[in-house]
Amino acid sequence: MGRDALISLWQDTAEELVVPEPRVDPSRSFDVAIIGAGFSGLWTAYYLKEHDPAIKVAIFESQRVGFGASGRNGGWVSGFLPMSLGDLESSFGRAQAVEMYRHSFATIDEIERVIRAEKIECGFHRGGTLHGATNAVQAQRVKDEIEEARRFGFGEEHYRLLSSDEMRDRLSVPNLVLASYTPHCAVVHPLKMVRGLASAVLRLGVEIFENSRVAEFRAKSVRTANGEYRADVVVRATEGYTSQITDHRRLLAPLYSYMVATAPLTTDQVARLNWHNRETYHDARNMIIYSQLTADNRIAFGGRGAPYHFASRIKPGFDTNQRIHDKIIRSMHSVFPVSTEVAVTHRWGGPLGVPRNWQPSVNFDEQSGLASLGGYVGDGVAATNLAARTLAHLIRKADHELTRLPWVNQPSRKWEIEPLRYIGINGLIKLSESMDKHERRTDKPDRIREAVLKTFLG
Repeated sequence: MGRDALISLWQDTAEELVVPEPRVDPSRSFDVAIIGAGFSGLWTAYYLKEHDPAIKVAIFESQRVGFGASGRNGGWVSGFLPMSLGDLESSFGRAQAVEMYRHSFATIDEIERVIRAEKIECGFHRGGTLHGATNAVQAQRVKDEIEEARRFGFGEEHYRLLSSDEMRDRLSVPNLVLASYTPHCAVVHPLKMVRGLASAVLRLGVEIFENSRVAEFRAKSVRTANGEYRADVVVRATEGYTSQITDHRRLLAPLYSYMVATAPLTTDQVARLNWHNRETYHDARNMIIYSQLTADNRIAFGGRGAPYHFASRIKPGFDTNQRIHDKIIRSMHSVFPVSTEVAVTHRWGGPLGVPRNWQPSVNFDEQSGLASLGGYVGDGVAATNLAARTLAHLIRKADHELTRLPWVNQPSRKWEIEPLRYIGINGLIKLSESMDKHERRTDKPDRIREAVLKTFLG
């Protein structure tokens, strides 16, 4: 494996973005200071400027635009959220659950609108998502999701089971016993998308301070190595890197997700897969996998299962893990046997942000001017847009239907102190792996481990 294989496919196939260097002067002040130049921060800046072109917005980024999860994810623009309709109903009621998902589904249209309006070339293609099952337990999960959608009034146009013939016509996966389809997903080249969005906000007059790590922030100010900047509103949009900020270590746990990509498939290999509309694919196992067919016919395949590092540590060396990458490659080979015929050309990874309740939130305190958005648990490419539009309305103090969504001002409690956090999170990972093994071996659910899992996630 050559050195180039240890960078992401996205980084290897996107043009560099040249960000004009802003005037560094701590005596300057802004209306809004945003910490983090990923999707959350950039979308927030975009909509603030769309509402008020005169507003002064600055974004402070510790590395480069799109350095974090926004630039290296699986490229799924998914309308689904890490919390289910049933989860939302339990906490906020049926009507709020429906509203949350109605707006989440519509977010894909909004993202496409901006991509077209700003002429962002990022390979946006709306092929939907296929959710497969390879054993009876997974099949029941897929059926349960469909039944839940129906219970909340989402019909076949939103989510439906596929016949065997329909599934074969869309994608060939061995040992598949059941599959569902939803149109509420698109694919993109995520780094091209985040850099295109950054170009758009720069044209709108937003200033981006790259290589400007915010070590600490409080009401009305952010502190970097160059000094302290004043701002009426300070937005934390740091996702998986939140634990690196003073006094924020236990807000979001950085859990690592890893990906691989193959060399481009031949026309014959794509035909053998029947993968003609570039639907994203995942299955109903407990340990998440996710895949897409890229615009140049590569299989980009990712998965979870990496260990959590004690005290929420983040290091460049953690971005690759040979054991986990090899496991992901084996999973890819089992899901798409044709992938054994082509080389794996890239492998990469990095942290994503996970709150203790596993649910994203959008928060704004009018009195202090402190705001935050995040906790997407890996489902953020679309959710960041909805969260940013919501936050922009909150900052403007506008009465809007988005500001009444159930994730507004619902921050999670903090993660446990160490070593409880380390033991709990890694125990959860081991538990998910063992449940998948049990289900494959017995074709039956593991009720005991399932109960333990639900207790931990509660």
